Amino acid sequence: MAEVAILGGGCFWCTEAVYLEAKGVTKVESGYMGGAQPNPTYEQVCTGETGHAEVVRLEFDPSQISYRDLLVIFFTIHDPTTLNRQGNDVGTQYRSVIFFQDGEQEATARQVVAEMAHVWDAPIVTELSPAAPFYKAEDYHQNYFAQHPLQGYCAFVVAPKVSKFRKMYAEKLKT
Repeated sequence: MAEVAILGGGCFWCTEAVYLEAKGVTKVESGYMGGAQPNPTYEQVCTGETGHAEVVRLEFDPSQISYRDLLVIFFTIHDPTTLNRQGNDVGTQYRSVIFFQDGEQEATARQVVAEMAHVWDAPIVTELSPAAPFYKAEDYHQNYFAQHPLQGYCAFVVAPKVSKFRKMYAEKLKT
């Protein structure tokens, strides 16, 4: 039976592109979570005023990849030490956040954060919050990197993250 993980690690194009290649991840949707406004648009979220983060909603088969492994990958492909920012992307919508589904996911997330604290030179600022309503992003954001690999942001920001994932986690790639 599929389980769900919801992660925000900056621009959802980057996070989505990596997890689409992860063995055991059966579905990836880019969207918004954590804000007060129902059904926000990309333009509204980009203002930073809705409170939403750009996230990916992952459905995964825990017999092929664990929630813990998804989190370890998460902490490898983004910088969890920068508050409300990933590189040049600045704003609360780009915050590092894990939206947990239940107490077990929360406990696993807290454990992984504690372990990763020894890897990074600065304190981890990743927010841990209970899952809230998920709003799927507009269709043109879905599978964005695959559709636009030569677009500037994709070529210079997304592609290096995907490459890093492929190199570090070759055994976790879909075949």
